[in-house]
Amino acid sequence: MCQPTVPYKKNSLLVRHTDPWIHIPLGFPKLFIDGRVNWKFETEPVEALDGRRLFQPRGRVLGGSSSINGTIYIRGQPRDYDGWRQRGLEGWDWDSVLPYFVRAEDNERGADGFHGAGGPLRVSDVPTEWELHRAMVAAAVEAGIPANPDFNGPEQEGTGFYQFTASRKRRWSSAKAYLAPARKRPNLHVETLAQARRLLIEEGRAAGIEYQTPDGPKRAHARREIVVSGGAFGSPHLLQLSGIGPAEHLAEMGIRPLRDLPGVGAHLRDHFNTYISFRCARPVTANDLARSLPRRLAAGARYALFGDGPLASTGICAGAFVRTDPRLDGPDLQINMLSWSAARRTPDTIEPHPFSAFTLSPVHLRPDCDGSVRLKSPDPLAAPAIRYEFLRSEYDRQAILYGMRLCRKIAGQPALAPFTVEEVLPGPACESDEDLLADVRARAVANYHPVGTCRMGPDVARRIHLTQESELLTRGVIF
Repeated sequence: MCQPTVPYKKNSLLVRHTDPWIHIPLGFPKLFIDGRVNWKFETEPVEALDGRRLFQPRGRVLGGSSSINGTIYIRGQPRDYDGWRQRGLEGWDWDSVLPYFVRAEDNERGADGFHGAGGPLRVSDVPTEWELHRAMVAAAVEAGIPANPDFNGPEQEGTGFYQFTASRKRRWSSAKAYLAPARKRPNLHVETLAQARRLLIEEGRAAGIEYQTPDGPKRAHARREIVVSGGAFGSPHLLQLSGIGPAEHLAEMGIRPLRDLPGVGAHLRDHFNTYISFRCARPVTANDLARSLPRRLAAGARYALFGDGPLASTGICAGAFVRTDPRLDGPDLQINMLSWSAARRTPDTIEPHPFSAFTLSPVHLRPDCDGSVRLKSPDPLAAPAIRYEFLRSEYDRQAILYGMRLCRKIAGQPALAPFTVEEVLPGPACESDEDLLADVRARAVANYHPVGTCRMGPDVARRIHLTQESELLTRGVIF
């Protein structure tokens, strides 16, 4: 809840824990199941997915989810930003936001029209190209997907290697990029092991914050402004706890509504993905690393001495962006190429198959999902109620089916022939649309990229009090 780039303000920031695995790129699966640095949310049962609850990792650490994610650096598509401008959100069209993307970067490729140098966010190419990933990209090209050397360049469509928010083989989170340079400023105070409970509203304005510490509740008062940055789950949850949100729901929870804003917590969206896994003929996967102590020791020594090897990358080094229908005006499907496979995934474990294997994961980027974030309880320490509505349209179903069949097509190309033995999940017997959709309902998940629950724009501005400025911070201020 600070703005450390502004030097003259006194700022306070509330954060949780830290962990050494945060800095190691291949350590992110450990962070996904570590409750010390991860909120480990679960959704409400998703009806279309056999009533399953979906795991939702979110960072509870300096840098938030940028400290526990897969570090892949991908921008949105220009048409997304231009669409916002067409809806009246000034200053958010592609031509307006691109300079900020460029200014934020310190890209090891150097500066050009799409990338910057000298900015706070370090961006690098994959430090260690797994032999398997090179074969995956070559197979995607053989399957008819054009090669693309830069997904953040002129076009996103195509196949190639990702770039990463990493530097010298270590994760470069938002905390490293923006907070670390400001830590010595006298006007910045960082409060660790703290959880926001509610905003303090005085005379119709947010005047402070109540937060929980190991010593009990505390309060901090703001002279100028409060920035709520809890993400797509945490921000609407905090606003609702503070009496800002859908009035009927707040009243049901025993919270006095201070401002009826139905959009707070509404319109939750996320990417939607499943996994197609293949047994590998050669011991070149992360599965082999995970089940072999000598391999783990060798990888650790190589990383410590030279800063490269398997631990220096996330194992999701490459991918592709394609259209499920050529009539679309941009990609709506992503293929992630993983150097491992999982026999079981739960909030407490990611268990790899006990053999060499890799995974191609189709990700539907634009599902017709319109979920919500609501309160389960007026208790500020209780988790929010997260609801998704995946597979609710024929487009959703056909898009994920297209992605699954495309993954199989890629795996069957000559470039992957030396590696691919057989499909193990869902398996070659799963062939019809009905069988594939049944597998999707049993195994598919949200892709951990939630958005949409704190709406911004001129229609919101008309309903709430704003200053006359049009900057980001004032555009979404509630009071």
